[in-house]
Amino acid sequence: MNDAVSLSEKEKRQYQERFLEEFPYATSQERADLQTHISFTTYKKGDFFLANGTIQTAMGFVCRGLLRRYYVNEKGNQITTGFISEEQFATDYPAFLRQQPTKYNLQCLEPSVIITLPFEVIQVSYSSSKNSERHGRQIAERVLTILSDRVEGFLFLTAEERYLKFLEEHPNLSNRVSLTHLSSFLGIERQSLSRIRKRIAKK
Repeated sequence: MNDAVSLSEKEKRQYQERFLEEFPYATSQERADLQTHISFTTYKKGDFFLANGTIQTAMGFVCRGLLRRYYVNEKGNQITTGFISEEQFATDYPAFLRQQPTKYNLQCLEPSVIITLPFEVIQVSYSSSKNSERHGRQIAERVLTILSDRVEGFLFLTAEERYLKFLEEHPNLSNRVSLTHLSSFLGIERQSLSRIRKRIAKK
């Protein structure tokens, strides 16, 4: 289970087509140009796609697998801030746009396949095409919405409500994420999350 996954040429074509669907406003020529710069990388469980202090030089898109985004606080504890599963972008987008070192780690929780597209190619695409620029704004808005929803969850929802919201929004992740990582993401003590799960199961 810890071995990196391998892809057939047919699977690569399928994943490439799915990735290009993320650029709905691109012309056929623009998609063809992007396609020439796409790369596939496979990762083992435990591998890092992005590490704290490094500069992300290529946007990632998860074809297969699951990643955890986390940082290490002043006490040395790992604080999980998100999970990145299939058909989601793997990036610290604000740092990526500025080409600054990230404060986060993106680590594979499962063997994963990730498509990458270089920063320079994306920037050229944004500057030369209004369609690509529009797509860039959409990604930024998506990232901002995720961050805003997370903050509001801590401000306005109880621990149990945050857990139920996670199950509703990510039904495919409940059996793929450890209790430790999930409790960290939800801002709940592991023991408290166990009690919440038992209480919900009895309802």
